[in-house]
Amino acid sequence: AMPDGTGLSLFAQTHPDRFFDVGIAEQHAVTFAAGLAASGKRPFVAMYSSFLQRAYDQIIHDVCLQNLPVTFCIDRAGLVGADGETHHGAFDLSFLLPIPNITILSPKDGYELKRMLSYTLELDGPVAIRYPRGKSCEINSDETRISEPEIIRTGPDCIIIAEGAAVNSAISCALILEKRGVSCGILNLRQIKPIDEKSMLLATAGYGHIVTLENGAVNSGMGVQIASIMKNMDAVKLLNKGYPDHFITHGETNDLLRSISLDSESLANEIECFLKV
Repeated sequence: AMPDGTGLSLFAQTHPDRFFDVGIAEQHAVTFAAGLAASGKRPFVAMYSSFLQRAYDQIIHDVCLQNLPVTFCIDRAGLVGADGETHHGAFDLSFLLPIPNITILSPKDGYELKRMLSYTLELDGPVAIRYPRGKSCEINSDETRISEPEIIRTGPDCIIIAEGAAVNSAISCALILEKRGVSCGILNLRQIKPIDEKSMLLATAGYGHIVTLENGAVNSGMGVQIASIMKNMDAVKLLNKGYPDHFITHGETNDLLRSISLDSESLANEIECFLKV
């Protein structure tokens, strides 16, 4: 029942025999896709992050347990502004990360999303691609492998590991810090699961201060995965930034980011304090 919201109306008109609208029946959508995948198709399930929560059992048992090549296109990941507090995509990373067999991707811009959609066809199992509400802000046309983290910029003082739309926030934050004499590197962790640990550790080698930044719940998301990987690195100080442990209210996205101290100015202030530790 969301062809307009997911941007599939034109596809539905052009390919009516390849588009199936199951109405407000998320559990059925996922099981239907599992059946298509089991019969040799490559289904894409386009759904809002907050709606995908309703189909958690089907994601686990019907898709991931059987390791079927279903791609979940998770729209409205992160804060959704005018859509309201019930629609914030705060938890998809938290509930997908523990599931075996699934690959989780998060594009920083529209060009990277296009590359990820093609990349899913190279994989044999389930894939989730999470992306935010709104228009795409194109950053660059990097062509390195999607599975590898991308170095956006370098800087000796600290490095920010960001996912998806948080890369834009990291860039804005780094520019603020640069004016204050602090030089930050930025690493785009576009494949959140499985993390390419070797590439990530190589990119962060030599940094004493590492910040993780994600558009999702901080207590069970990307930062927790990175903290686990780096738990034996005593010389490294880690700051995990994401949504706090409470439900975020309705409001414009920029206002909400300020209210939870995830706007660029607040991040820059906190990182400055963090570097003094």
